[in-house]
Amino acid sequence: MSPLAENMSRTQPSAFDVERLRRDFPILDQQVHGHPLIYLDNGASSQKPLAVIEAIDHCYRHDYANVHRGVHTLSERATLAFEQARGKVQGFINAAGSEEIIFVRGTTEAINLVAQSYARPRLQPGDEILITEMEHHSNIVPWQLVCEQTGALLRVVPINELGELRLERYAELLNARTKLVALTHISNVLGTVNPVREIIDQAHARGVPVLLDGAQAIPHALIDVQALDCDFYAFSGHKLYGPSGIGVLYGKRALLEKMPPYHGGGEMIRTVSFEKTTYNDLPYKFEAGTPHIAGAIGLGAAIDYLNRVGMTAIAAHEQQLLTYATEALSTVKDLRIIGQARHKASIVSFVIAGVHPHDIATIVDQHGIAVRAGHHCAMPLIKRLGLPATARASFALYNTTEEIDRLVQALEIARKMLT
Repeated sequence: MSPLAENMSRTQPSAFDVERLRRDFPILDQQVHGHPLIYLDNGASSQKPLAVIEAIDHCYRHDYANVHRGVHTLSERATLAFEQARGKVQGFINAAGSEEIIFVRGTTEAINLVAQSYARPRLQPGDEILITEMEHHSNIVPWQLVCEQTGALLRVVPINELGELRLERYAELLNARTKLVALTHISNVLGTVNPVREIIDQAHARGVPVLLDGAQAIPHALIDVQALDCDFYAFSGHKLYGPSGIGVLYGKRALLEKMPPYHGGGEMIRTVSFEKTTYNDLPYKFEAGTPHIAGAIGLGAAIDYLNRVGMTAIAAHEQQLLTYATEALSTVKDLRIIGQARHKASIVSFVIAGVHPHDIATIVDQHGIAVRAGHHCAMPLIKRLGLPATARASFALYNTTEEIDRLVQALEIARKMLT
């Protein structure tokens, strides 16, 4: 059973009517360059269902006020909706308590928070942080910064030719100097689903905590942080059919309680004097300043929507799209799929011999098809693959096999034009 299937096993699939679901996403009902829009850039950001748009609109039209600080009606309404959203996140990832859910701007801020608040105070010269060769820049640069600040060293687990982690090298690199393991749950370039439970178990056997970058995993599989036993889990709302500018850091309470605040200011305090400040309880200790109130409410609405559709049904649909796309793209002459891991999410990166990926993306856009081209904020991985860039099609619950057929047709046109 694949890691995705294991994570999905505790829910029952619901009926999946993709045409009905597409009507929930108003942005899809348009033409681009005279063609119906086909949006295949979900790995970068997903589109938003009407339920999310309406929740944000309702907040600003009826309930907006600053949270936690007012006794008037609007503040009480906003606070209730904001904290209900936190509870929805807790339930969605099965955290032990709502105090383990920290609202941040996104995955990037969540990882930086852990780097500066957890890792930096604990690291000494010669200590090691272990990441992998397939990481997004957001799970590389924060650790480089903290290594520069502390004298710690960054170690990298390599991948094999299929785009899978070399677990024997992970076991060798994990040692007494390792103070933290940080890795992506699912690669945003390769689509590889990493065996994170096995990785976590090996790290914990040595007393090493693990952070998972869940930005790509959270829309594709049901995440249970207690079952995974990860110490930190980071993700962004905008990939989960929610607003941008809102994200989540999950952390085990015992770890969060020992960590100093990352930002200082209002809300994260209990008392302030010119001589001393005492800090608020979890989760507010890490939420300085006025939060993205409507963003959190919108994220809660996105979670409600996904729960209604059913994560098992979504994942099954996306796996069908992945299988179909892999076969269909393989019929394009001179096209090579990058990443052949045995367990993949619905992300397909590819190149066409003699054609730059940016040219591919430009031409298919003329046919109304949005794909991503570039290094995907994973420059070390792209360099390891010996490529300047890739094109990437990434699928979501509202995509169809007919859209994949249209992509293949556009790619054939691009290949004939440019080779």
